Amino acid sequence: MAIGGFVLEGEGQAMSDGLRLPRFSVGVGDRFAHQAKAQLRACMMAGDAGVQVAPVWNKSNREHVILGSEPGATRAAADRAVREMGWTGPYFVDADHIGLKTMARFLEPCDFFTIDVAEEIGRPATARDVDAFAKRHAELVGEVRIPSIAQPFRTDADFVKGVANKFLTAVQTAGLIYRAIAENKGVGRFVAEVSMDETDSPQTPVELLIILAAIADEGIPIQTIAPKFTGRFNKGVDYVGDVAQFAKEFGEDVAAIAFAVERYGLPENLKLSVHSGSDKFSIYRAIHEAVTRSGAGVHLKTAGTTWLEELIGLAEAGGGGLEIAKEVYREAYAHAEELMGPYAAVIDIDRAELPLPQVVDGWTGEQYVAALRHDRANAAYNQSFRQLLHVGFKVAAKMGERYLRALEANEAVVARNVTRNLFERHIRPVFLG
Repeated sequence: MAIGGFVLEGEGQAMSDGLRLPRFSVGVGDRFAHQAKAQLRACMMAGDAGVQVAPVWNKSNREHVILGSEPGATRAAADRAVREMGWTGPYFVDADHIGLKTMARFLEPCDFFTIDVAEEIGRPATARDVDAFAKRHAELVGEVRIPSIAQPFRTDADFVKGVANKFLTAVQTAGLIYRAIAENKGVGRFVAEVSMDETDSPQTPVELLIILAAIADEGIPIQTIAPKFTGRFNKGVDYVGDVAQFAKEFGEDVAAIAFAVERYGLPENLKLSVHSGSDKFSIYRAIHEAVTRSGAGVHLKTAGTTWLEELIGLAEAGGGGLEIAKEVYREAYAHAEELMGPYAAVIDIDRAELPLPQVVDGWTGEQYVAALRHDRANAAYNQSFRQLLHVGFKVAAKMGERYLRALEANEAVVARNVTRNLFERHIRPVFLG
């Protein structure tokens, strides 16, 4: 049966009846709701290459507030692209990083909810709840064997209680949010993700297993979970960290999820969500190899810095498009502290590396693109320039119709960059190899 343009699956496990996220999905942002067709074209190219990748358009409450937009506009853009492109596969609109205070505006247009409980991680649970959890889950105390992980984990009651004390309040909050959404949307009419990535240290597989046991206790039929991985996931630039360690953690988390699905009755399509901040090229091979080896799924979120590809397209177009791209940088440079503030934890900008606006004003389109495009083999690539523009979308928003008209006037070159970037640099290495 179809609801809102999406397919409801038939009978499955009790916790996974209803709207179902396919094995592979890609979270894509579209700040100005003009690139849905270009993004969808990349998913269609994946289908032509032999793999189904479901698009998930995501836009956070913070981004809507900065831009003065509404979630309904994201839904309208997605629906319009699907209709005009003739897409027949599943697609979703994500209420990205919502909580109890911010979910209301997303209830009608969204069918994917990233439940963000980062603020609750580390908030102590009641001793009564911790003790009750430990008693319910005696299987987590002692030697814990997870298939596909060579060495068993050895725990004791204090360890299990310690992990429960750190995460139980967050999981209980996620349960409250899930039930509030379900009360409004209906059970089975949306995909639920729980985000656990914004914490101080990576979760071990056994810690993830404890978290998943708590989620199952809360009755949350999550289809994706975003754990914390080793390394930095800065906005719009490559992964910073030990790739081999990431590969080990990712593979072990895949194994822990498979075990939790069987042991706790979680949805059989439960998979990892990698909150990448985009462009984590150096870990894509590890993700592909792990899912290929295990048969697991993955949700790559966010893939493709669409807003930056818009700027690249405008710069390539030259003329008025290039002038707008230069103006965006000039204003972003002038208001750098204001723009960087909300994203301070996920950017590393060296102010000394930022070119002066008067220098950028003299650049050709080729020079602007070379500095902005994420190509580490190009000596002109400037990571700080890229990150400042990444968080500088507020500048374009203030331009209003002038910026949107420039996108429309240069649609062909902008769309070409958006599609090529998403397919060639994200979808292909992760899902096709």
